Amino acid sequence: MAQTKKTTAAKTAAKAADTKTAEVKAVAAEANAEDAKKTVKKTTTRKTAVKKAPAKKEVEEAVQNEEAAVKATVKLQFGGREISMEELVQNAKNVWQYDMNKNPEDFKTVELYVKPEEQTVYFVINGGEQGCFSL
Repeated sequence: MAQTKKTTAAKTAAKAADTKTAEVKAVAAEANAEDAKKTVKKTTTRKTAVKKAPAKKEVEEAVQNEEAAVKATVKLQFGGREISMEELVQNAKNVWQYDMNKNPEDFKTVELYVKPEEQTVYFVINGGEQGCFSL
């Protein structure tokens, strides 16, 4: 009978220990759950602003405003002469229209290469037509 009392006491002690272990685990789980909620609250309460890309029209207007803000004047001086950029472009337009017999409305872009030592201006109109004229 003494053995039965010891076994019963051991079983009771084991149940008590299991109960306490279960209680400790439950408390720990609750604490972890609360920490997780706090973490979730912290991360979900932050809002990040998402910037929309500007519309194509807005970008074009901004570029035009920047281009309009800068006004440059180019004057080439050599050998006692002075020629402005506008004069060079006008001469290229005249060569395009009168010497090359092209439509003035087709004159879109021009690249000018001024060589004062040769007293010549070389040009490329609309990326393809090449020519030159004297200064």
